[in-house]
Amino acid sequence: MKTLEASPSNFVMEREIIFTGIGGQGIQLMAKILAQAAADEGKQVMLFGVYGGAMRGSASDSTLVIGEEEIQAPPIVPHCWAVVAMHPKSLPSLLPKLRADGILFLNDTLAPEKPPADVASIAVPVTRLAEQAGTIMGAGMIMLGAFVAHTRVATLESVVSAMRAALPPHRTRMADTNAALLQRGADFIRTTTHHSTVNTQHS
Repeated sequence: MKTLEASPSNFVMEREIIFTGIGGQGIQLMAKILAQAAADEGKQVMLFGVYGGAMRGSASDSTLVIGEEEIQAPPIVPHCWAVVAMHPKSLPSLLPKLRADGILFLNDTLAPEKPPADVASIAVPVTRLAEQAGTIMGAGMIMLGAFVAHTRVATLESVVSAMRAALPPHRTRMADTNAALLQRGADFIRTTTHHSTVNTQHS
């Protein structure tokens, strides 16, 4: 299968990514930014968001598919390559969708979740890192930075550029802060030697 030159992490024809959390965590924005970054790099993207109204605390999921050719996956994917979980609200129903070669990115303040067999589980202390940065609301940007640094589905530079373009006029003052948060997440991955574990016990 062909690989993408821009993604040296064995990027296959399509990567299905589900972002999950609750309202107020920026789940839809995270997915939108990554989708735009991938599109800016010439990849094909499909984005499908599901959320319980505009209320904080309601479930919020977004499915993103990135490919090098025309997307074949349906809007609601039966299986996925990665789940990025900021909150466990929808996680039990999403874990069975992870493929055997999949990746679970988990906000490590969540209750421990057992990933499916052979799935890499990567815990990122996004809440602690956001607190250290002085902006607890920036946890989503830290997670997104960590995710792209590990998976290389898009470059961090493209993600930062897409983030700046996605911000509405009244929030452009947050652009530099968000860029620093994305970098903080990427730095966590790059400087943490043992940042992932793989569950190889089959039930």
